[in-house]
Amino acid sequence: MPELPADQTYRDAIAELETLLRRLETENVDVDELTASAQRAADLIRFCKQRLRTAEATLDRVFDSLDDDDQEDA
Repeated sequence: MPELPADQTYRDAIAELETLLRRLETENVDVDELTASAQRAADLIRFCKQRLRTAEATLDRVFDSLDDDDQEDA
């Protein structure tokens, strides 16, 4: 399976995960394909978790700066 492209988005990764899951649920998949699909799914899940962590950190900084602004105004 190919590496994640540099411009991969969270939405694209989730859509690919959903596609992988549907294929595994509806098709007879051989062991080699199952292994490759499981590895791809793991890579996509890692990518999504990292994107979520990054978004959380960014939002924390934004809200912290808003709190700092509120304290300066007081």
